[in-house]
Amino acid sequence: MNTMNYPKVGTTNDQKVFVSFYLKNKRFRLFNGHRIGLNLEPNSFPSNQRIPQAQLLAAEVYKHITSGGVLKEYRTESLVTGKLTDREYLKISLNLKHKENYTKAYKSELNYSYKLLLRVSKSAKYERRDIIKVLEYYNNSSSYNSLLKNLKVLFNKAEELGLENNPTKGFKRKKAKANLNKPFEDISAILNEIKDFNHNLYLCCIMTYGCLLRPHREVRELTWGDFTADLSYIKLSGSRNKSGRNRIVPVPSYIKELLNKGDNNLNIFTGTTKAPNPDYFKTIWGRFKKVSKLLEQDQTLYSFRHSGAIEIYKRTGSLSKLQKAMGHSSLAVSLTYLRGLEVSELEESDMPMI
Repeated sequence: MNTMNYPKVGTTNDQKVFVSFYLKNKRFRLFNGHRIGLNLEPNSFPSNQRIPQAQLLAAEVYKHITSGGVLKEYRTESLVTGKLTDREYLKISLNLKHKENYTKAYKSELNYSYKLLLRVSKSAKYERRDIIKVLEYYNNSSSYNSLLKNLKVLFNKAEELGLENNPTKGFKRKKAKANLNKPFEDISAILNEIKDFNHNLYLCCIMTYGCLLRPHREVRELTWGDFTADLSYIKLSGSRNKSGRNRIVPVPSYIKELLNKGDNNLNIFTGTTKAPNPDYFKTIWGRFKKVSKLLEQDQTLYSFRHSGAIEIYKRTGSLSKLQKAMGHSSLAVSLTYLRGLEVSELEESDMPMI
């Protein structure tokens, strides 16, 4: 039981009522019941009815806190007293993740994982069996691993906030077959076929190949301000790419000749301040696949990045330059998407040729 004095009813100069009390040697004033989860608003009543409503609020506040109920700090998730349920901890964890600098797609994944858990289990306290039930929704290894990763992120954050039991501990990823982005044998031929199909897709693919940028975000969101004045380099800050680090890549001459620099704040594809929607290139690529005579199985938009990486290594023989050009943290992950480094020493002559 939390020791507190019984709340007193007070009135401000403009006739608003509140209840005040001391808890842990600190004075609190509540004008409504929102902070204890109660929809009671004395000041929404006519002035002559507010005192009785405030007295009711005082009784509810006293009952709530002395019985172990939760009271949070004003406009924060910090606890003054009481103990949150696992579900409440998880909700706070999700809210905090939404305030961090993640992509909309990643935040959407976290939302889905959170809502799926709520749908599967109505418990206030989560246990291992609840996680098992959620993970049973997917047999596919990639989807299973993605869901598990998102749940671990939320529960690990909740554990930092004070969650006593983390039910995701001990769960391991399923072994998944690697998806092969098959490289192109004749890069010029496939690019020419794409050029005849759609100019924006062509520009995306040739930049994915020649600059080794990731198509669905790094290329799609490019503005003219990301280029140097002479269009020789692209400079992306850590917030603009998956690695989280600054990235600088040369622009080969065969790409520069396709570019006509506009105002710095304009997207290179739309000509406006807004980038194409996140599924823009995915949709066009899907349409291209249906009509292409050259595209082979397992060849995707990322196959251009894969092909470019192979070309760089063939031209330079340098694993270090390959690592930096791809934007990876180690040679072990040169064909995955993790961390990146600045590539100031990479020259145009090192970049893939057509």
